[in-house]
Amino acid sequence: MKWSAVPYSAIRAMRRNTMRTILTTLGIIIGVAAVITMVGLGQGASAEVEEQVNRLGQNVVLVFPGERSLGGVSIGGGSANTLTVEDARALQEEIPEVIAASPEVRSQRVVVYGNQNWHTRIYGQSADYLQIRQWPIESGEMFTDEDVERASLVAVVGQTIVEELFEGADPIGETIRVRGLPLTIIGVLERKGMSLMGSVQDDIVIVPYTTAFQRISGRSHAMVINIQVYDQQSMEIAQQKITDLLRERHRLAPDQENDFTVQTQEEVAQAATETSRVMTWLLASIAGISLFVGGIGIMNVMLVSVTERTREVGLRLAVGAREPDVLLQFLIESIILCLLGGIGGILLGIFATEIIASYAGWPALFSTEAMVIAVTVSAAVGLFFGFYPAWKASRLDPIVALRRE
Repeated sequence: MKWSAVPYSAIRAMRRNTMRTILTTLGIIIGVAAVITMVGLGQGASAEVEEQVNRLGQNVVLVFPGERSLGGVSIGGGSANTLTVEDARALQEEIPEVIAASPEVRSQRVVVYGNQNWHTRIYGQSADYLQIRQWPIESGEMFTDEDVERASLVAVVGQTIVEELFEGADPIGETIRVRGLPLTIIGVLERKGMSLMGSVQDDIVIVPYTTAFQRISGRSHAMVINIQVYDQQSMEIAQQKITDLLRERHRLAPDQENDFTVQTQEEVAQAATETSRVMTWLLASIAGISLFVGGIGIMNVMLVSVTERTREVGLRLAVGAREPDVLLQFLIESIILCLLGGIGGILLGIFATEIIASYAGWPALFSTEAMVIAVTVSAAVGLFFGFYPAWKASRLDPIVALRRE
């Protein structure tokens, strides 16, 4: 038997049982489609995370307070009152690499306008906050350093506030109330969308941090300090200088741990994307189990095929076919089944990914590498699970096989 004729012989055998061939490849199709979908959505999620981090601003360093204990039990990082407005000023004034620093205080409050009200986040920030976060103003203007010094009753609002309280009308010059405190709207932010944590960034009211500390939040310490550094090359140096200066200001002994945490934008991005990457490969691995199940189906069907074609195999062996010819024929048949399933799975995976991404509003990135790996794995599955049935067929005794009904 010519080697070139083996694939054609295998394809003819599959065409004789078209429905069984389709059902056999279904397990592989579903497995490959699941892997492609999970990887595509996972990579899209990672890209979205990176985009969200970029929206935080350029060359940003975040300083968080340390943890505090309650009854000897830690209640988590960021819970201590270790950062002050004076810390933020010192960082900006004493570290040359720092362009701007904004102490941040947050609170949840009901905002009232006329007979409308809306529960939202109130952020106390410095006048440099929008520069640090690279968040443009759509209309109006940001409050100034003088407003911060005077604790002026002014506010800059996000698009959600405009929609919920003003029904899309221009709110510039209008007055909203927070706990009875009148705040004049002087600016409206451009739409920014969802944050890394899934919250709506546009649902926000920004006021001078002095106003927030004295009149709204009731806090006396910053919840985070937002810092902008001159350039990317200065990030590591600035991070070290920030750490050294805060340790000095907080009078920490050399053997004491920091009572704050300094994180760069890149570290936030790495943490977020690493989590996304781990979840992607975890889901892809789970989806890959269906490839294994599909492989078992391939073995089962090939064993049935060997049993059904015992006389055919016996006749081939009787007229001169060698054992390697029979082995190769059934192996190729198994591999072709899996390759067809792999190609079908890629097409189904792309379609499913587009549908899910469109419905969920997520981006989807298709990886050529993942597709190649999926097809290669499906061929390997065909080779692995098809070997035993092929070996069993090649070991048939021609005389016994010809006698079989």
